[in-house]
Amino acid sequence: MRLCWFTTLILLFGTLAKSEDLTLKIPPVTTSVLIGNQPITITARGVISRVSRSQDQQVFRLEVTADLSDLQRNITSLLQAELDRSDRCGERIAIDHATLAPLDPASLLTVQLHYERYACAKAFGKQMVTRLVAGNGLVPIKLTPAVEQNAPRLNPEVGTIQAGGSLGELLRSGSLGTMLREKITKSLVSAMQKGVSFGGTLPGAVPDAAASIRNAQFVDAGSGRLAFVLTGEVRITAQQVELLISRLKERVRTQ
Repeated sequence: MRLCWFTTLILLFGTLAKSEDLTLKIPPVTTSVLIGNQPITITARGVISRVSRSQDQQVFRLEVTADLSDLQRNITSLLQAELDRSDRCGERIAIDHATLAPLDPASLLTVQLHYERYACAKAFGKQMVTRLVAGNGLVPIKLTPAVEQNAPRLNPEVGTIQAGGSLGELLRSGSLGTMLREKITKSLVSAMQKGVSFGGTLPGAVPDAAASIRNAQFVDAGSGRLAFVLTGEVRITAQQVELLISRLKERVRTQ
């Protein structure tokens, strides 16, 4: 039964390769990425469809969708590993809780934190520690994907910050707010670039230079699960198409 199914699959791939319309589903690829000592699992799958062909080159539309639900589940511990600090004479940051939710085509990251700042000075031969700022804050950050130099990036936009006094000023226009935006964006971009890519999803049959990303966006995959979608274009030769089909058959067979 299995042999019959696999033989049928081979014949189907062969027929499609020669037809004008060619659409192939790319089986899921699971990647484990380490961010701030926190392992995150990302599963990506794709669809590749031929849109034109010539004697020398064939053009395909490629869409890759990555499941980021594990990133959502672990977003608090990920940010804690990246942002928590406790300097005796300086800043003390503790991420209490964080959530990451879809906000098509962006996502919304909400961070609850506790912040303190201390200054140290010597007086009468002893080091004196003085607390300058202390408080709790809630920071919503809208993360909108974009494409730059054929790679996804995120544009952070801070919403209405809930924090009073000096902490509110530091979060809104001070170095603390800038540092949080930069570190958060860097962490999430690193996760997506490692776990979501055309090269990582295609089974080693298409050179990286042949694929170009046109658009990137977050989507709701249902029940609030966050997914990340890359769409673009792949230009390959007929020989590379045959190799791609062969590699896809191998992946289907081993799964």
